[in-house]
Amino acid sequence: MSQPKPFAISKRAVWEAYKRVKANRGAAGVDGQSIEEFEQNLSGNLYKLWNRLASGSYMPPAVRRVEIPKASGGTRPLGIPTVADRIAQMVVKDALEPILEPCFHADSYGYRPNKSAHDALAVARQRCWRADWVLDVDIKGFFDNIDHTLLMKAVRKHTDCKWIMLYIERWLTAPVLLPDGTLQARDKGTPQGGVISPLLANLFLHYTFDTWMTRHFSVIGFERYADDVVIHCKSLQQATLLRERLKERLAACKLEMSPSKTKIVYCKDGGRTGDYPEFSFDFLGYTFRPRKAQNKEGVTFLSFLPAISGRAAKAIRQKVQDWKLHLRPQTSMQEIAGWINPVLRGWLTYYGRFYRSALYPVLAYIDLNLLKWAKHKLNRLRRSLRRATNWLERVRHRQPGLFAHWRFAHVR
Repeated sequence: MSQPKPFAISKRAVWEAYKRVKANRGAAGVDGQSIEEFEQNLSGNLYKLWNRLASGSYMPPAVRRVEIPKASGGTRPLGIPTVADRIAQMVVKDALEPILEPCFHADSYGYRPNKSAHDALAVARQRCWRADWVLDVDIKGFFDNIDHTLLMKAVRKHTDCKWIMLYIERWLTAPVLLPDGTLQARDKGTPQGGVISPLLANLFLHYTFDTWMTRHFSVIGFERYADDVVIHCKSLQQATLLRERLKERLAACKLEMSPSKTKIVYCKDGGRTGDYPEFSFDFLGYTFRPRKAQNKEGVTFLSFLPAISGRAAKAIRQKVQDWKLHLRPQTSMQEIAGWINPVLRGWLTYYGRFYRSALYPVLAYIDLNLLKWAKHKLNRLRRSLRRATNWLERVRHRQPGLFAHWRFAHVR
């Protein structure tokens, strides 16, 4: 007869965690094992993981560091756990999230069930119409600088479950395997890319920012998506005071407000006649700034509205360029559509929610690349851009649903 395990972690919990990790896909960790390779001995691998978790002997392997380009320039470090470690983290996340979720602030939107970036953007748009000023906050290297002692204090405030606390502590201190092959010890931060990291980050900022705002500035509205924070102020004086107070608060929690990226913005529109050098800010891939709008009577006026940001549009154009469609003349149009449509639908769904006309030039760029492909594929179109344009327009007219963006807007 087998001995009972010290921790009451069920095999069902590990199985459910595996299914979620499989659905999320993801790259291989330090062991190079893909989800497909993990599944070659699925029952054995899951049993071994469960046995170690339930016995308290599970030790997280190092996290693989990769650098991904940021839209603003430079790179962002991601930490890629192994498949088994992602499943283990999901087990803890599934146990901890239902405890934390009811405690979180209504205006915290990132990585939460039934909340989205679009929700945050919609609320921000409404509040920009009501309040004249925005404090756009940037926290310098947030994920890399979370203080472990303060974070564990927050975890213990919500649970006394020994295995949850044990494994979170182990994940926080698991080393990082750098691209040059060296191991880097960690005494602060939680790696972006980990399954448990977004939940821990939300918990940390819940006490660092959300509850602090509720306690000291309860009448001021804000939207927070992970570490992206927009705060709505009634006056320049209020925004300036809040910036200084928040700088002190972050420092007390061992975080730093970026002085160059944190800014006060005037939400200028047709009814706001004041002058201020900053009148736009970026939030979740959208730029908020004065834009022309129409009311129900068709009268044009100036409003403060979000639309796809220049950085996001540039990133999309770069992605389209990287496809190198003109180098695929042997590929049929239907094959290209099947390949790129899932990506196009993602862009249209996300960036087409607000002020969709700002997306039209980006969609025109996609058609420009389709024209280049057509000119390389069909000899009769090579010498004439007009002929190629007319040909593509006829295809679009006959098959308006072939490419996802063709139904979204008539792009010429």
